[in-house]
Amino acid sequence: MAGAAITIGLQQLKGLLGITNFTKNTDIISVMHSVFGSVHHGWNWQTIVIGLSFLAFLLLTKYTVKKCPKLFWVSAIAPLTSVIVATFCVYITRADKEGVAIVNRIERGINPSSAHEIYWTGDFFLKGFKIGVVAGLIALTEAIAIARTFAAVKDYNVDGNKEMVAMGTMNIVGSMTSCYVATGSFSRSAVNFMAGCNTAVANIVMSCVVLLTLEFITPLFKYTPNAVLASIIIAAVFPLVDIPAAMLLWKIDKFDFLACMGAFFGVVFKSVEIGLLIAVAISFAKILLQVTRPRTAVLGRLPGTHVFRNVEQYPNAKTVSGIMIIRVDSAIYFSNSNYIKERILRWLSNEEEDLKINNQPRIKYLIIEMSPVTDIDTSGIHSFKELHKTLQNRDVKLVLANPGAIVTEKLHASDFTKKIGEDMIFLTVADAIEMLSPRIKELL
Repeated sequence: MAGAAITIGLQQLKGLLGITNFTKNTDIISVMHSVFGSVHHGWNWQTIVIGLSFLAFLLLTKYTVKKCPKLFWVSAIAPLTSVIVATFCVYITRADKEGVAIVNRIERGINPSSAHEIYWTGDFFLKGFKIGVVAGLIALTEAIAIARTFAAVKDYNVDGNKEMVAMGTMNIVGSMTSCYVATGSFSRSAVNFMAGCNTAVANIVMSCVVLLTLEFITPLFKYTPNAVLASIIIAAVFPLVDIPAAMLLWKIDKFDFLACMGAFFGVVFKSVEIGLLIAVAISFAKILLQVTRPRTAVLGRLPGTHVFRNVEQYPNAKTVSGIMIIRVDSAIYFSNSNYIKERILRWLSNEEEDLKINNQPRIKYLIIEMSPVTDIDTSGIHSFKELHKTLQNRDVKLVLANPGAIVTEKLHASDFTKKIGEDMIFLTVADAIEMLSPRIKELL
């Protein structure tokens, strides 16, 4: 959102500064090169005065509404007021003759029907189909991204299927009059958001106003300066750069912050599509990392209870003599089964070294708390068999606590329960400790 806001704002520098030869690229490097390359011969001071004056006016109205919400109507009418005042000022001063870029002549009416020009056969249809697929995917991606951005701000849900149907219907109807591919406009959405629009009725009203404008009053906008239109869009997108939100991401999850920054710099330095691709790639890498490197924890008993918790999270939790308890916090699949096995053995080796240094009894039972394990596949069962074999060589018995119904069914089907013994599977860790503790005392 912030990257797109900056990109839209940078594109408005053309109108705000009165630059005639402006780059068509959207990346910040091309835009800055175009802006500063036109300092001596491309900037128009009258245009800059108009643009900055109305930009200051729009930002002032937003600040006023923030301080006094009852004056929301001031911010709502500010864009239209700016257009009317700016157009009138340019008309009476004829500033357009001093180099101030204006909208100039606008064709009255709507486009005539062009349905008869559609080619259903030949190379034209195939070429149009290819372009249509690509354009449709990009348009839908941008529209959904923009919709979800404002949905997060206004706290409502976006139905992707309905959005796709609406966009498809809109573009089919629009294609009959040779209109551009239509999608969710970031700048217009930002302007609507700034004006306080809450429902789709705003779009209906806007469509009717545009239709009436095209049919009857387009000549009145001939002297509207491009600078005031640029200032309206800049004022609309400026609040969408939410720095506190990025700082909050940094505090909560560094990976989310990395995805945020990847999307931001991808949009700013390349395009919206590249920014989205970078963010999705980083998020996908995060998911893969979480799946392939699930968390495991050593558990200890909280004093005076039968509750077992992570000893790193609860320092007062005490381990049980001769028994090591490890919890696996993920389903066990081919992607992480080997890592989980190695991680458990590493925990066991580290614990045995500490016990040996402190002259304490060695580990005789390894309990795996499996309540978070929602599923296990054949690779996971194979890793458990390898783990069981390794533990046998170390004279350590494997114990399972609280495996789920699906996991238990698969362990039975693979005969793994017979391998470790039916008496080595318990309902809870507390039950396992109660049963195994006497055996530990006998062995000691």
